[in-house]
Amino acid sequence: MLGYIVRRLVSAALVVVLTSMFLFLLFFKGPSDPARPLCDLNGKCTPEKLAILTEDLGLNDSVVHQYGIWAKGLVSDREIKFGATFTCEAPCLGISYRTRGEVRKELVEKLPATLSIAVGGATIYLVTGVLLGTIAARKRGTNMDRGLVAVSVFISAIPYYVVALLLWIFFSLQWKWFEDTSYHPLTEDPLAWAWALVLPWFAIGLTSSTAYARYSRGQMIEALGEDFVRTATAKGVSERAVVIRHALRAAIVPIITIFGLDFAFLLSGTVFTEQIFQIDGIGRWAIQSLRSPVDFPVVAATVLFAAIIVVVANLIVDILYSVIDPRVRLS
Repeated sequence: MLGYIVRRLVSAALVVVLTSMFLFLLFFKGPSDPARPLCDLNGKCTPEKLAILTEDLGLNDSVVHQYGIWAKGLVSDREIKFGATFTCEAPCLGISYRTRGEVRKELVEKLPATLSIAVGGATIYLVTGVLLGTIAARKRGTNMDRGLVAVSVFISAIPYYVVALLLWIFFSLQWKWFEDTSYHPLTEDPLAWAWALVLPWFAIGLTSSTAYARYSRGQMIEALGEDFVRTATAKGVSERAVVIRHALRAAIVPIITIFGLDFAFLLSGTVFTEQIFQIDGIGRWAIQSLRSPVDFPVVAATVLFAAIIVVVANLIVDILYSVIDPRVRLS
């Protein structure tokens, strides 16, 4: 187990490094001039001003040298100059062109909102989806099974942003049941925190639980037909114990794989949710940074954050395999 974890950590670190290299080339050495948006923010951009900013940002240096300075800033403090000199503390993700604040600090400030949305929504769709899928599998071929499958297919056919927008229009604007959907810190007012996130949680849970219901149903039907389940039933084990302790434990492994990746993508940026419900999280922050002029340091930081989340989620899911299902052994 330890050797496997070490190998996976090394490979994960390599993926992150390669992603950071590609990210740097894409945003800072791509077809768009990274100094241009900064120049446009300071009034009319003249060739002289653009040349000064290009020199201050070190864009005249070699690509290797620029990347080395940028990567070094992830582990140590560095100074960034454009107009004024800014001290960026490690891990330095740059200075925002718009706010002149450290991107890392802004990312940390917006993370709780995105994390709250992701954890709440993911919990709802995982629990609801697995529960409905298990019920459908146990009632296979009945009207309840057909009804659950039909409803899940119908809801899945509706784009997520349509569901979220309709919920916001009716429950927030028209009926005013949830007028305030902005983020409230959990530590300041837990009740306001939960109440403001009910609609986002329900929107994510409703649309995503349908897919998990179908996944769970298929896996449970397969697990219920396995020899070990029939053996447990023949030994007189209760139906509830057979379903929960044996069949569900075997069926949950591929579901956890899907859930790990889904949650990683959800955490890396709930763009539609934050934009529709006006929640100041990472997804909305990333969208705002793409508006002209583009805030390159913010865009690069959000993409790197998303890549790290996905890599870590893959690592955690692989390790959980052997814990959830004893038939899986890490090698």
